[in-house]
Amino acid sequence: MFTGIIEELGTVKKVVQQGKAMKLAIHASKILTDLQLGDSIAVNGVCLTVTEFTKDGFSADVMPETFKSTSLSAIKERTKVNLERAMSANGRFGGHFVTGHVDGTGKIMKKSASENAIYIQISVPPELSHLLVMKGSIAVDGISLTVFGNEENTVTVSIIPHTASETVLGFKSVGDVVNLEFDMLAKYLYSFMNKQQEHAAPKKGISEQFLQENGFL
Repeated sequence: MFTGIIEELGTVKKVVQQGKAMKLAIHASKILTDLQLGDSIAVNGVCLTVTEFTKDGFSADVMPETFKSTSLSAIKERTKVNLERAMSANGRFGGHFVTGHVDGTGKIMKKSASENAIYIQISVPPELSHLLVMKGSIAVDGISLTVFGNEENTVTVSIIPHTASETVLGFKSVGDVVNLEFDMLAKYLYSFMNKQQEHAAPKKGISEQFLQENGFL
């Protein structure tokens, strides 16, 4: 579990691609202080497992499903990435519940500045747009953000100068792809309500069992 509060910007040192899988080596410093083999690190919002680490970085494998469904498939050497360690049980909770399981990707459609805010409009897969709630939460490349606009399969978020300088969103431009993870509570609620409706829906048609139970057969 993560919070969407980015701890540091790492740099991709090496990318080894093998078909639809890859191995990433990432330079980092802050997150290495208590790192152990097998720990979970969110890289641009994607939960990866540490397979190796040194005094100045770590390595992680990217499976075919992750390669296919996230922006990591297009990552290059020397690219900056957002890094966050999994939340500790006794740590402060500063963002929102983020699992590191990306729901889909979007493309930056527009960036504009207003006073000290930078507004970013991002495309959203149509099949996922129902999970957006005004003033609700969304993780963009692993960053916990608030939904400020939601229309025509797009979402608008806002970042402050600090977030722009300390995360990859400050470096990304129109046309760049970002990972999207929708609010966990919204997903659970939507799934629950759908199942409730399915169970409550009357059965359609007349079956053989119905006829037997009512003395017609």
